[in-house]
Amino acid sequence: MKFAAYALLWLHVAALGGGLFGLLIAIPHPELWSHDPRAAAFFSWALARGGAAGIVTGALTMFVWGIATIGARRTLLFALLACGVSAAAELTGTITGWPFGGYEYLTFLGPKIAGRVPYVIPLSWFYMGFASYVLASAIMARAPGRSWRAVLLGAWLLTSWDLVLDPAMAALPQIQFWRWHEGGAYFGMPLRNLAGWFATGLAFIGLSRLSWRAELDTRDLNRTVPFAVYAVNVVWSMALAISAGLWQAALAGVALSLVPAAFALRRRVIPAAVAR
Repeated sequence: MKFAAYALLWLHVAALGGGLFGLLIAIPHPELWSHDPRAAAFFSWALARGGAAGIVTGALTMFVWGIATIGARRTLLFALLACGVSAAAELTGTITGWPFGGYEYLTFLGPKIAGRVPYVIPLSWFYMGFASYVLASAIMARAPGRSWRAVLLGAWLLTSWDLVLDPAMAALPQIQFWRWHEGGAYFGMPLRNLAGWFATGLAFIGLSRLSWRAELDTRDLNRTVPFAVYAVNVVWSMALAISAGLWQAALAGVALSLVPAAFALRRRVIPAAVAR
């Protein structure tokens, strides 16, 4: 199972890399491939499925990693709660404008739940939320009251990814994944979008922790896969932000996402007598 998780991780990286190539090179420069019917057919096929492929491979990576390392029960509970809570929040958001602000998804990410939210979107909340919580648990392994501090930090790591993701995705001139119906102070987006992200992440991470009924012991946990999944998605978003000229958002990704998450890679030796 662990080998499968690493294999899926590389597929995830490849899918994101292919998506980045499409967004930054293939779409803005059709002259590179449109003259060849076979290349045109391939790029049309890849662009129609590229966005969903990155999300599905990310979800599979974290799901298989979770089963192999912390068990099927915990992984399945987290997946169900993350997908259920996030789908409800996204459907509410696209109908009422709360908790994220007024927006709508366009067609790039494929078929939609109730015609509003792409089916793959809850999967992205799951795999990045799961990676964020695992990393937060490792960072808070020796902190007093670490259980709920880890929940809060996990929600923050998830939200800090959005500090880069949303500005980049909304600003791409060549293609848009969603459209905002209102403006705001954060790169033209409403600040309540960030509050909505934090609240949604906090809800499903907190409910997952309650359903587990136990701490996540990270002393001997291999954190390479969750860190790689988290980091590659932040870097992917940073690349898009830089291409759109949003250097401030890209720097926020380094300072508020990658640097804090990297602390999870530190190994801590916790005596068995004091481990809780």
